Amino acid sequence: MLTDTKLRTLKSRESAYRIADTNGLCIEVRPTGAKVWRYRYRHAGKASIITMAEYPVMGLSEARAERDRLRALVRGGGNPAHAARIERAAKLERSEATFGAIAAELLVKRAKEGLSPGSVKRERRLIEKDMAAISDIPITDVTAPLLLASLRKMERRGVVETAHRSRSLAGRVFRYAIATGRAQSNPADDLAGALEQPQTKHFASITDPTKIGDLLRAMYSYRGSPVTLAALKLAPLLFVRPGELRKARWADIDLRASEWRFTASKTGTPHIVPLSSQAKEILEELRPLTSRREFVFPGVRSAKRPMSENTVNAALRYLGYSGDIITGHGFRAMARTVLDEVLGFRPDYIEHQLAHAVRDPLGRAYNRTVHLAERRKMMQAWADYLDQLRESEGKVVSIRRKAG
Repeated sequence: MLTDTKLRTLKSRESAYRIADTNGLCIEVRPTGAKVWRYRYRHAGKASIITMAEYPVMGLSEARAERDRLRALVRGGGNPAHAARIERAAKLERSEATFGAIAAELLVKRAKEGLSPGSVKRERRLIEKDMAAISDIPITDVTAPLLLASLRKMERRGVVETAHRSRSLAGRVFRYAIATGRAQSNPADDLAGALEQPQTKHFASITDPTKIGDLLRAMYSYRGSPVTLAALKLAPLLFVRPGELRKARWADIDLRASEWRFTASKTGTPHIVPLSSQAKEILEELRPLTSRREFVFPGVRSAKRPMSENTVNAALRYLGYSGDIITGHGFRAMARTVLDEVLGFRPDYIEHQLAHAVRDPLGRAYNRTVHLAERRKMMQAWADYLDQLRESEGKVVSIRRKAG
């Protein structure tokens, strides 16, 4: 029978050896000097042995208690080795089922599906830094109060928008965990209205016709990459979301039909952009440069990726227009304002063309072909108007309001 004194005095040998205690418990001394508790038993008529833990991490009394538990398991027909494998697998599963691990797994999936490198970087930062307090917690243990406490820290730092983005990201993680069988509820949904509301910030834009003309002349004077120049010219003509413009694919553009068809990034619905003659001309000039690539505006470092999300804004900065004056997204506000207040087009035509979620009187989303003929006329009128502004330096542009 072993004692603590005897255990402490056991020395290593050239090969491993065992000293028995009682009822199948023994200590194995290895050449490295490690002392490991092992339990010998018979299951289904076959002799087996299982490693329990290392001494002195597990003391003598603890080892005997564990031995007694395993003996009871054997008497009940169980196999300690099999039970140990199940327990190890469960521990591994728990470690792989933390909020941070599942979030990282989802991020890899989203990156493969086309999430931009910049967005991947931002979401990883939210997971690893802003939500670090819950990252190592099993996702099934992350409750609404626990998630809220993590988000409140961001509120106290004054980054309310980041807190809302983090809640949205957490919601995606929980939905993915539910879909893959690793969670049963989404605590992020329970936090609706629990956070401070961020102050609304509008994208910087230019809506004064004279200043629009100045901007267009500056843009057309750009002497950088012809691909960037084409993106600059098309941004105000098409007024799609910046991410949709830079990710445009030649396969989605039909120059004969004067259409660009794609899925709107924000609503996930099919969308049609009628191409004015000016837009078609720009694309025709660009086609010899990039049509062999997937993207209309391929990236500089890799043609397999679209241009950087900062390219258009960087070009505007180069031309002297700071982010407080105009951004790539600001061309949407420009078009919305001028098409309504100056050119007099119906607001629903404009909203459809902006790919906003416009609904009919019964609450149903309109399909992408609604008002398409009128939108074609509007897009051509808009392109003609921009040309007039660009070419009318020092002149007064006379505009006749369209009939609604």
